[in-house]
Amino acid sequence: MSSNNGWPIWKIVILLVLVLVVSFTTLGVMSCFGGFAQEGVDVAQKEVGPAALLKKYEWFKDASAQLDKKQADVKVYQRRITAMDGTYNGTLRKDWPRTDLEQYNVWTSEVAGVKASYNGLAADYNAQMAKANWVFANKGTLPQGADQPLPREYKPYIEN
Repeated sequence: MSSNNGWPIWKIVILLVLVLVVSFTTLGVMSCFGGFAQEGVDVAQKEVGPAALLKKYEWFKDASAQLDKKQADVKVYQRRITAMDGTYNGTLRKDWPRTDLEQYNVWTSEVAGVKASYNGLAADYNAQMAKANWVFANKGTLPQGADQPLPREYKPYIEN
């Protein structure tokens, strides 16, 4: 059996099957890469679009203000502790009035809690700042109205 041009029909069928396989494979690959490209555009918009950058910048501003407040709180507590130490200079702690000893212990516990909270937030701030998509925090790429870049990191952590 052969067609009008001399080719056997089985060769024509095989050729058509091959053309269809190559066509569908090419379409599948193109569709896959098109999906990857669209996903890349979606991720870029989500991570570095104006709304995302504003939200990230505001998070950094809020975290920076909280870290500054925590440092100030530690100083306030330490001044109180130092003042009480001065009041009872030379007196053994076991001989302090019970109310003052309790207050002293509360203040030292508060200082430890504020320092731990500071360290956790500072670690998060530093980790976020190290990510590549926080470019607005670099000098020269600040949002309109900002006059100083955010700190690149909060270190050293509070230890004592």
